[in-house]
Amino acid sequence: MKNFFKVTDLDDVLELVSEFKTVEKEIVPILQAGGRIIAENIISDMDLPDFARSTMDGYAVQASSTFGATEGNPAFLKMAGTVLMGETAELSIAPGEAAKISTGGMLPDGADSVVMIEHTQNIDEMALEIYRSVAPGSNIIEKGEDFRKGETILTSCCRLRPQEIGLLAAFGRDMITVYKKPIVGIISTGDEIVPINENPGPARIRDINSYSLSDLVIQTGGVPVPYGIVRDNFSDLKEKCLLAHEKSDMIMISGGSSVGTRDYTIDVLSSLPDAKILVHGISISPGKPTILAAASGKPVWGLPGHVVSSMVVFHMVVRSFIEHISGRSSGSGQHREIPACLSRNISSAQGRLDCIRVRLMQKEGQLAAEPILGKSALINTMVKADGIIVIGLNSEGLEKGSRVSVIPI
Repeated sequence: MKNFFKVTDLDDVLELVSEFKTVEKEIVPILQAGGRIIAENIISDMDLPDFARSTMDGYAVQASSTFGATEGNPAFLKMAGTVLMGETAELSIAPGEAAKISTGGMLPDGADSVVMIEHTQNIDEMALEIYRSVAPGSNIIEKGEDFRKGETILTSCCRLRPQEIGLLAAFGRDMITVYKKPIVGIISTGDEIVPINENPGPARIRDINSYSLSDLVIQTGGVPVPYGIVRDNFSDLKEKCLLAHEKSDMIMISGGSSVGTRDYTIDVLSSLPDAKILVHGISISPGKPTILAAASGKPVWGLPGHVVSSMVVFHMVVRSFIEHISGRSSGSGQHREIPACLSRNISSAQGRLDCIRVRLMQKEGQLAAEPILGKSALINTMVKADGIIVIGLNSEGLEKGSRVSVIPI
């Protein structure tokens, strides 16, 4: 048998992301940009806000006019007028004066703070009592306090969340340059695989991976394109791979990476345009028989057929590659890890990274990670799990009470 496992360490596989280029850019309305990766730096063309404004309903004053004010000894201020919402404040505030103002109203000249309306009492239309002193800058936002003109407010390669979309709106940017969503072709292989709307019958199983992998791609910001089921046949797989290669930015082949069938998978990947096999096995469990090739600068994966193995490999490896070609900056797409305490002893074999599915729960006042027991091929171990913990290459296991980092799934 040729092409026996020559496993590569996980860290070395992840370093291969630099072998692949990002997708192209496009300009989209900001209402369609949520979750996308920005492809330009945004420089503020104005101060935000561009005028000092109140953050409370109350009275604009010079703070020094309120010093020493208490309920028993209030400060008495003269009313200078009212600041109307949405209008420029035409009046100015001198010492001993106040102007009524609403939340968001423009702070008049001379004022440096706002007294909350709850701490005041009108004597008449022209006089006001203040029962609590304020410091300069209280209950106001200064001009440019949020962002200064000329400041970089967003940098290329970050993911746009609702808060970034709101920021773009605040600066009047209704269009934004983003990276295109990568197209990921998904192919299921195996003589035993049938469509999900068919009764599998003896020795057959439904095509799970096309659906689980598609949803993982969507969650990562890509666009999955399933290419259906291909039998264990070289020419059929090559034809489907060539079609997917032409139309996709990445290809995932599920199945065909095990010892019994991966010879022709390797041959198919090697036959793709400008192809090079980069990885032929990864030192993780589950997921050891994983293949990575580059074909015309595009990543092509041979993933294990077992649904649990393919999902674990996606979370541990493939996701980083999708984020990279999506334009996301290095490091910004790292796994968000949750610290927890291991609820029981867990053993491991040296020489590989063991990816253990765990359930998170509160136990004795702290977050505990409880290993999910069961054979690695059982999908219920993923359904029950909240995340994955990784046991190192040179470890024989972890003891109960150990601090662990949980990768959410």
